[in-house]
Amino acid sequence: MPALVASDLDRTLIYSAAALALTMPDARAPRLLCVEVHESRPLSYMTETAAQLLTDLGDAAVFVPTTTRTRKQYLRINLPGPAPTYAICANGGHILVDGVSDPDWHATVTARLADQCAPLAEVQEHLLRAADPVWVRKHRVADDLFAYLVVERELLNEDWVKELAVWAENRGWTVSLQGRKIYAVPKPLTKSAAMREIARRTGADLTLAAGDSLLDADLLLAADQGWRPGHGELADTDWTAPAVRALPERGVLAGERILRELLRTVRGAA
Repeated sequence: MPALVASDLDRTLIYSAAALALTMPDARAPRLLCVEVHESRPLSYMTETAAQLLTDLGDAAVFVPTTTRTRKQYLRINLPGPAPTYAICANGGHILVDGVSDPDWHATVTARLADQCAPLAEVQEHLLRAADPVWVRKHRVADDLFAYLVVERELLNEDWVKELAVWAENRGWTVSLQGRKIYAVPKPLTKSAAMREIARRTGADLTLAAGDSLLDADLLLAADQGWRPGHGELADTDWTAPAVRALPERGVLAGERILRELLRTVRGAA
């Protein structure tokens, strides 16, 4: 039976230039591989060592990229290794099979959202009205499933984020601050549900997961074993769980360590 590895991407396996955290002397910095280009500019990276580890992991397990990104944002990433058969996008709103969204899964998710939480339009309207234009740079809706703001972090009043979280909680939504983005996501829209569905389809008897943000917590809890880096929302709040290992590494070297741990565990279970 195959092992299934569901890993978050941004700030878990791949890193923007601002998130690399290259604190070592320049001469000792790791060689980097660009894995995403957007508007003709390099955007995301991993170390060359991490690229080889991911290639080996893709050969040894069912590797499932698992992201809050939209389908369009995910598809511009060019990960090393075998092309994944499955990917989870829009925080579980889409399961891609060979790059194409599974319509039955998406219909199931949208019906669940309609039944269990306030509509997207209500949340979007609140964000437009309540967010301060001084620190908001963009308002975005992702795949008609959730909303997010792109903000200037140095100008952001983080008490506002806490107030938004309380407002959203009462409507069946959750709020997550990741880098320059504030996400408002329906609670039933989860990476864990999509991971369980792919595990069912593949017959996986071992599920492993990695992630750094509040939106990854349900994924980590649902897996047999999980890992989180030393940065991100979960690290900032010292979040952990019995089957989740908190790693000390931060930045792009955390991505390398996570892949090493995942590959070691998959091989150990073989």
